[in-house]
Amino acid sequence: MDNIISLLPQVFEGLKVTLQVFILTLVFSIPLGIVVSIGRLSKNKILNKVTGVYILIMRGTPLLLQIVFIFFGLPNINISFDRFPAAIIAFTLNYAAYFAEIFRAGISSIDEGQYEGAKVLGFSQKYTFFRIILPQAFKRILPAMANEVITLVKDTALVYVLGLDELLKIGKIASNTQASLIPLVVVGVVYLLLIGVFTQLFKLIENRYSYYQ
Repeated sequence: MDNIISLLPQVFEGLKVTLQVFILTLVFSIPLGIVVSIGRLSKNKILNKVTGVYILIMRGTPLLLQIVFIFFGLPNINISFDRFPAAIIAFTLNYAAYFAEIFRAGISSIDEGQYEGAKVLGFSQKYTFFRIILPQAFKRILPAMANEVITLVKDTALVYVLGLDELLKIGKIASNTQASLIPLVVVGVVYLLLIGVFTQLFKLIENRYSYYQ
C-alpha cells in the first residue's frame, strides 16, 4: 500500500502529459479532419487527389513511424521540433486523417434533399453546411468518433519513444524499480477510469443530439 501511495505523485505527472497530448490532439485534429473531409468531397480533382493521398499516407503507415520520422527524420532537411511539439504534430496529422474519413462518411450520408431545401429557403452554403448538414452528420458519426477517441487515449503511450514521461512510461519505470507489477496495475486502472469517463461523456453527447433522428 505504501508503494502505491508513494507512486501516486509520479502517476499524476504522467497523467498530466497523457492528457495534454490527448486534449491538444483533439483540439487540432478534429478541425483539420473536417477541412480534409471537405477536400475529399470537393469536385476539384486536384484538391480531392491531394487529400486522398494525405489520408492514404497517414492511415497506411504506423503512428509510431510517423512520430519517429517527424522528430528524428525531419532534422535531416533542417526542420526540427522539440519533443512535445513533434508528438502533437504527429498525432494531429495521423488522427486528422481518420477523423476526415469519419466526417466524410457522415456528410455523404445526408440526403441531397437537405441541400436543395436549404437552397430554396435562401440559406448560404456556409450556413447550410455548418448549421444543418454538419450537426446531423455529427450525430451519425458519434459512435465512430467515440471509438477513435478511446483509441487515442491508449495511443498516447507511444510518445515514450520521444522520451516523454507519459503515464505508461512512469508505470514501467516504477515496475522495474520495485520489481513488481503493481505500478502497471495502477496505471491500468487509471487508463480504465479515463476511458470510462470519456465513454460516459459520449453517451451524454449522443443524448444531446438525439433530436436529430
